[in-house]
Amino acid sequence: MGAIPHAGVTAFRVWAPHAEAVSAIGTFNDWRLHAHRLASEGNGHWSADVPGAGPGDHYRYVISSGGEELFRIDPYARLVTNSAGDAVIVDLSRPRPPFQIPGWHEMVVYELHVGTFNDQPGGDPGHFRTAAEKLPHLAAMGVNAVEVMPTTSFAAAYSWGYNPANPFAVEEAYGGSEGLMRFIDTAHHHGIAVLLDVVYSHWGPGDNALWRFDGWGEPGKGGIYFYQDWRARTPWGERPDYGRPEVRRYIRDNALMWLEDYRADGLRWDATAHIRDVDGGGDPATALPDGWGLMQWVNDEINARQPWKLSIAEDLQGDPTLTRPTAEGGAGFDAQWDGQFVHTVRRALITPDDAGRSMPGIAAVVACSYWEGNALRRVIYTESHDEVANGKARLPEEIWPAQADSWHSKKRSTLGAVLVFASPGI
Repeated sequence: MGAIPHAGVTAFRVWAPHAEAVSAIGTFNDWRLHAHRLASEGNGHWSADVPGAGPGDHYRYVISSGGEELFRIDPYARLVTNSAGDAVIVDLSRPRPPFQIPGWHEMVVYELHVGTFNDQPGGDPGHFRTAAEKLPHLAAMGVNAVEVMPTTSFAAAYSWGYNPANPFAVEEAYGGSEGLMRFIDTAHHHGIAVLLDVVYSHWGPGDNALWRFDGWGEPGKGGIYFYQDWRARTPWGERPDYGRPEVRRYIRDNALMWLEDYRADGLRWDATAHIRDVDGGGDPATALPDGWGLMQWVNDEINARQPWKLSIAEDLQGDPTLTRPTAEGGAGFDAQWDGQFVHTVRRALITPDDAGRSMPGIAAVVACSYWEGNALRRVIYTESHDEVANGKARLPEEIWPAQADSWHSKKRSTLGAVLVFASPGI
């Protein structure tokens, strides 16, 4: 799917079941309307080989639907000029140096936001090159994996990344597809695995390239890639239609692209509670069986092709079935973020008086295991992007506001680090 370059030609293939005609236009044909029409395959897909189109060319699809000509970014575009701009043909195939992922039992993960990890004050957001320059610092600290917050193309230049506009494209402000490839190669050179944060609970809301892609859709709804009823709503954007085979394949292809084309070492799935449940609360009345089945299918695909790569759920509901094998009815994730650990430990560290601390609570989260005593089914931490934003701060600051360098702040936050490093888990 998408634009696949070969010698002297690029194969274009797109899913647009309600289109009456589809053309590929771009710099390779001077943006002439209908210069290269795609042929219908009879199943909602359209395809054509376009001679002369190749890496570096800008392009769009023109979709004829209901008397309109819709100029659309390729849903499978690996690079875009900006979140509302043109798609760019790229070739992701090349030899890459070998790498051995650290054992999960000795993995120490640093959550990394490319835009702020090593940015220049007063300038543009940080990018993959500046982030890579600081990787030796992480390696010297003992970090052997970085979990990179979402790098898919989003609206504007500054974002956490949880508002994906083009799910297959790498954010151009960070350096695009080439920048991500070089970042991963540099991390591997320093012995650091790269886990990528992916967002499948919703897409958008801004510059959503999939919105009413071929013109079809209920009023106010997103069209072929999204649910058309009460299941479409999430707190952040429109929810994909997990029951539609083409949408399921789109998500499967996306997950495998990061692991196989970019050679990432694992994925952290954002907000899986909202993939398996409309409200994210676990009420059987709002469950999404199609979302559960999607997670099982993708994790089975990963395990069949690259079983050493890590698949992590950010669910925060403490449900052990997330990390059970699919053969036992589980979702097949290798690990999940342990929300109970972080909240219990932070509460105990921030509380000023011993009377307010629960030692049985600490003991319970230290000893917790999600699946048959296997401690590596969970990721434990005292800091993440959620814990330090939206009116909250880093632990030393929370312990004593405006006195983060105080003795109490240093000692108690260090004790939190000791609990993370000495408790069973990733």
